[in-house]
Amino acid sequence: MTAPHGIGHNSRQDFDGYSGRLHQWRKARRDLLGAKLPLEVVRLRVRRAAALGLDYGTYASVRAGTGRDIVALLFSSNALRMIRTAQMTRDRAAKLAAVAAERGVLVHAPGSLVAKPPLDWADRAPGFADSWRQTRARLVQTLRDHHLPPDAVLMIGDTAFEASWCPTARAAGYVSADRYFGDAP
Repeated sequence: MTAPHGIGHNSRQDFDGYSGRLHQWRKARRDLLGAKLPLEVVRLRVRRAAALGLDYGTYASVRAGTGRDIVALLFSSNALRMIRTAQMTRDRAAKLAAVAAERGVLVHAPGSLVAKPPLDWADRAPGFADSWRQTRARLVQTLRDHHLPPDAVLMIGDTAFEASWCPTARAAGYVSADRYFGDAP
């Protein structure tokens, strides 16, 4: 198959647009750092992963996918086991107290919207009956209200419904509560 405008033609693509800038950024990074990351950069990222309470593999894959550091963790009330009460379990509270990032929770109705330390804030979770558009609007507005770029927020949840919030909000990634808190077998 030949290009409609002939070989070598740019097919009217905007090389100053997003794709062009992404290509230029990747090339500049490769030229600066080489094919492999320097050892000191890897050490810094291992420490950052630990400060977020993540394993390095998870942190590195999110970082590679977005090109950004994670600045906030957004939990569901299910992930924090705040199902019948506004209190989370001691082990979860202890892990979150050590996290070096903003910590928010999306609380399912009719739960309390009180954010007790170590959480920084609480907001209402999208409802089960909400449309995709309503869900997206709620998530986007929540992140906007807290001045958080979606692609720098890692979501931690406990259900498939909560996992669907990640692509809906265009968040950095999703991790199950079992994996984040080490409950997975």
